[in-house]
Amino acid sequence: MREALGEIFSPAGLAALIAANLGQDDLRGQFGHDEYHFDNNAFDQGYAYLAEQRQLTLDALHRGDIPAARTAFGRLTHTAQDFYAHSNYVDLWLARQADPPPSAPAIDPVDPGLIGNPGLRSGKLYYPQEALYFFRPLREFALSILPRDSHAHMNLDSAERGLRFEYAFHAAVKRTVIEFEQVRAAISAAELSAFTA
Repeated sequence: MREALGEIFSPAGLAALIAANLGQDDLRGQFGHDEYHFDNNAFDQGYAYLAEQRQLTLDALHRGDIPAARTAFGRLTHTAQDFYAHSNYVDLWLARQADPPPSAPAIDPVDPGLIGNPGLRSGKLYYPQEALYFFRPLREFALSILPRDSHAHMNLDSAERGLRFEYAFHAAVKRTVIEFEQVRAAISAAELSAFTA
């Protein structure tokens, strides 16, 4: 969020976006909300959720409700960013590149040949075993018992996941900018000023 929008939003505005973004990972957002995270191959639901949050952002800006706009946009960015961290998009993109592949900042976050690719998959959540992955001392054990298509095996949520994390990170930064530009294109200069102040 800071890399994508830190020079656009005020510190207070950015903090509000980040709080809403991180709020998607609270306990309520972890169960029954695959669309928040593009988990369990919930691509159609995730895309619909992005569209819903984008519209909520615009509606709030048009009525002058800046806190609601920032909350909706923060939620939107979480979902957009998780697309890269929770799916095999990075793997599919790397498979289409020459060897050696380009550096991580070169990744195209909206490659039309990949967004709708039939091979696109996201990690499945195999509860209760999946919960073990979130306890660091049990992580290796969890990985040993979970299928390869599990969230535990597929996620690129941190640098601990290796080089592919860098590609997911840069894709997420670029997608966050793209999402902001979509909102910017649909609002007035006054609304933009209030949103980013």
